[in-house]
Amino acid sequence: MRRFAAVLIAVFCLLGGPLHAGAQQQAQQGGPALPPHAWLFGSWTGGIFPPPSSLPGPLCLSNPTFIVTRDVVLRAVVTDLTFAQREIETVRSGPTGAEFKFVANGAVPSALGLGGQSGDVGFGCESADVLHVVKRGENEIMFPGCADFPYPLIRCSSR
Repeated sequence: MRRFAAVLIAVFCLLGGPLHAGAQQQAQQGGPALPPHAWLFGSWTGGIFPPPSSLPGPLCLSNPTFIVTRDVVLRAVVTDLTFAQREIETVRSGPTGAEFKFVANGAVPSALGLGGQSGDVGFGCESADVLHVVKRGENEIMFPGCADFPYPLIRCSSR
């Protein structure tokens, strides 16, 4: 049942639903508490490149650069077609942002055994296992000091 609820929440977030308001309402009604990073749930674009000033929902949702769910964070990698996935160990959230600590991954050998690709795909920050998120507005965030994401990110909405 918990997995079904988590999947349902993740799908709702990806469609651009306003979960932050729902989280407050659930807490007041005695419903299940959402994690501290629920305000980040959904798809975000920008970061790797300057965010567009206006981008229709379906176009934004078709090419996000950062996705947050209850248990994982996914990020676009410029040199790969697939998203890099990091499992969340802990999250500390406050009024100005959040700090993610990810589960450490071991090195992943390349297909030909030549060298190795790090399993610790980070964001170009001081540590591959920590991500600081600063809230710049209701639908805008930034990763300060992260070379891979020098620009702000904006939330994708279904509208």
